[in-house]
Amino acid sequence: MDKKTVTVKLVRGLIGTREAHRATVRGLGLRRVNSTAVLEDTPAVRGMIRKVSYLVAVVQ
Repeated sequence: MDKKTVTVKLVRGLIGTREAHRATVRGLGLRRVNSTAVLEDTPAVRGMIRKVSYLVAVVQ
């Protein structure tokens, strides 16, 4: 069975953001603005996306 995935893109820079939010973005596999990551759609990943929703966009 195929695993569900979600594609996340970093749309804002990390300067001036909280250290915990920077760590969350890094944990999502995003490095610089406009970088994207394809991740497994799990509750943990969804929570991370929700935490930094002002920095990232979900693209499909």
